[in-house]
Amino acid sequence: MEIRKLRGHHLLCVYGFQGMGYSPSFIKTMREMVECIRDPECDIRLEVTIGFDEVCGACPHKGQTKCEAGEDSDLHVRRMDAKVIRHLHIEPERTYSKKWLVQRTAQMVKPDDLDFLCLGCSWLSYGVCKEGTRRLKERYGDTEKE
Repeated sequence: MEIRKLRGHHLLCVYGFQGMGYSPSFIKTMREMVECIRDPECDIRLEVTIGFDEVCGACPHKGQTKCEAGEDSDLHVRRMDAKVIRHLHIEPERTYSKKWLVQRTAQMVKPDDLDFLCLGCSWLSYGVCKEGTRRLKERYGDTEKE
């Protein structure tokens, strides 16, 4: 079974992705990852990581060893990765079935959790991520209504 590498905070980005991004290459790569994760027929395993993943490989801000979007950007995105991983009670650098991770995210992440998990993210203000999280919870039978 194919294993794809995905950083912790990208586990949340995939549900709100609407085709925006840092460059055409980044958008293309993110779209491919998103389509696979959203497609119930795409059966893969995801290695959840703190740090660079496949999507980062297409980002114009990717340096040799760290994100270079801004002075504190690498620390910022790594902290988001770690917060998401802790919130989901999973382990970094471990592989999980995509199906299990999607269901776990639907069960454990509420739209308002993004205010903490994604604090400081430039995409949060667009509202697409919270809406994506709402749709995810609806699809997988949210037992707690917002």
